[in-house]
Amino acid sequence: MIRIVDLHKSFEGNLVLDGVSIDIPDSDSLVIVGKSGIGKSVLLKCVTRLLVPDCGRVYIDDEDITVAGRDDLLRIRRKIGLLLQEGALFDSLDVYENVAFPLWYHRLFTRGEIDRKVRHYLDIVEMPEFIHAFPDELSGGMKRKVALARAMILEPKYLLYDEPTTGLDPMSAGIVESMMMKLKREMNITSLIVTHDPDLAHYIGERIALLDGGKLVAVETRDGAFEEQSPIYEYFIHTRERVHNNHGSH
Repeated sequence: MIRIVDLHKSFEGNLVLDGVSIDIPDSDSLVIVGKSGIGKSVLLKCVTRLLVPDCGRVYIDDEDITVAGRDDLLRIRRKIGLLLQEGALFDSLDVYENVAFPLWYHRLFTRGEIDRKVRHYLDIVEMPEFIHAFPDELSGGMKRKVALARAMILEPKYLLYDEPTTGLDPMSAGIVESMMMKLKREMNITSLIVTHDPDLAHYIGERIALLDGGKLVAVETRDGAFEEQSPIYEYFIHTRERVHNNHGSH
């Protein structure tokens, strides 16, 4: 289980996270929604300690990652796969090298084992024929699939996604969504997803939480989040309709 307790984070006096607390049980799929720049990606980076919170705690299977020493931090991070916005592949490495990178970094496997694992996960995301392609030769959806293979290569218990479908055409977004669901169902992975996409939230989110003003102001089940009285429904549906109406009236 991931347990986030009273998390605070500021940048140059600007309070971004203001006491965020939530539990993400094993096998759960939690989606975090909210306006751009509200702190969703900051929350993900605090969970992995890519950013150090000002105060508060993040427990990964009862271990506090916020105070872990170097060796413990590396060990805990091996439980977490992270898919960053737009894939964040290394432009100078080909697909094979990008997917293999976490294994090289942690020095966990022999060359033969690395080769087998890379090919296995590229098969899972249906990208084996692009094993020697470079990122600039791939479409946006293909890059996201390669990044997903890289996030899975350490066989993590938890997968964190930062806007996994942003910028993709509907077909590519649908493929990435299906891959995410496949991994969750077949490998029983616990998922934490940041997105603006209501279709993705409804498709994969067992619970949906709204981040606003540095706090999680609502946490609903999938069905509850899309009922008209829900503040999450208000965020997804009514806010967009008001913008359309206001701009359409000019």
